[in-house]
Amino acid sequence: MEWLVERVAQEFHTGDVVNLGIGMPTKVANHLPEGVTILLQSENGYLGLGPSPEQGQEDPDIVNAGGQFASVLAGGSCFDSATSFGIIRGGHVDATVLGALQVDEEGNLANWMIPGKMVPGMGGAMDLVVGARKVIVAMDHTAKDGSSKVLKKCTLPLTAAHQVNLIVTDMGVMEVTAEGLLLKELAPGVTLEEIQACTEAELVMQETLVAR
Repeated sequence: MEWLVERVAQEFHTGDVVNLGIGMPTKVANHLPEGVTILLQSENGYLGLGPSPEQGQEDPDIVNAGGQFASVLAGGSCFDSATSFGIIRGGHVDATVLGALQVDEEGNLANWMIPGKMVPGMGGAMDLVVGARKVIVAMDHTAKDGSSKVLKKCTLPLTAAHQVNLIVTDMGVMEVTAEGLLLKELAPGVTLEEIQACTEAELVMQETLVAR
């Protein structure tokens, strides 16, 4: 888990406006490389969110999109949902990081429902994956039953089609390209044979594959 969020954090540059999805992606903000400062945007109406407050210092009026207590950095701002989604839909978010139920070699994303189960709705993810300049999926490589979540073709209802740029899992880093999923890096302790066995999609090997 720690390697995964640290690796995602390496994709950002100072000044980037970044939206982090609930769950695992929220941890990315705590692992930014030294000297890199980003602006966290939240679809419930914030730009410049800070870290989680210390216990006892929580403000019930400041929460992130997942309903968790947050803080606002000096110079940060808050606004209504219409403005927030105007920022997202207007292409002003440099990167978004989301979890996924499934992702495939075409850059399709399924992260909002499993048929037959109660779901809260697709939410702002459908806007983020279309509006953000870079879409990063951060997730476990396999489901709880051991099946691959990196597929040739998603079987669950899609959140968006052909929008994912980069997939970072607990096994490695894959870039979505016209030729398929380009395997760029292996997570620490993971072998090429192991990641191939856990991936339904066909992996294209990068000439200079990085092994951590």
